[in-house]
Amino acid sequence: MDLKFKVSARIAKPVEDVFEAVADPGKLSRYFTTGGARGRLETGATVTWSFHDFPGAFPVEVVEVVPNERIVLRWEATEGEVDKEAGTYEPGGYQTTVTMTFAPLDDGRTLVEISEEGWRETPGGLAASYGNCMGWSQMLCALKMWVEHGINMREGMYK
Repeated sequence: MDLKFKVSARIAKPVEDVFEAVADPGKLSRYFTTGGARGRLETGATVTWSFHDFPGAFPVEVVEVVPNERIVLRWEATEGEVDKEAGTYEPGGYQTTVTMTFAPLDDGRTLVEISEEGWRETPGGLAASYGNCMGWSQMLCALKMWVEHGINMREGMYK
């Protein structure tokens, strides 16, 4: 069994606006990376994302960027549950791949799809994949609210 998932949302803004809200670290930090994002998502870059709900700052390898169409990232997998009280997690020692696609719709909205794959088929890998699925689903909700309405849903949610 391959441990992977795909989540999606329709955002009521043009594809250029939605893509920039993800690629630009200043914009991404406004609604998703609660501890901040450092570095623009550009092919070959390694950027840093930090979250209040997950310990530490994470290097994110940018594998491919096709403006207004696709972003492919790789980052370290976790194995198992995060202990938020202790601020610890089990690094997996391998990477997963995240693919984001952006498609303009006929009505002016943008379809954003995010998939992630590559966990080992272990109980810890399964738990980590569920956690990331929840995180990317939250990211899409937060993206929609911020781009469409200027509201940061994650403010105060974790800290």
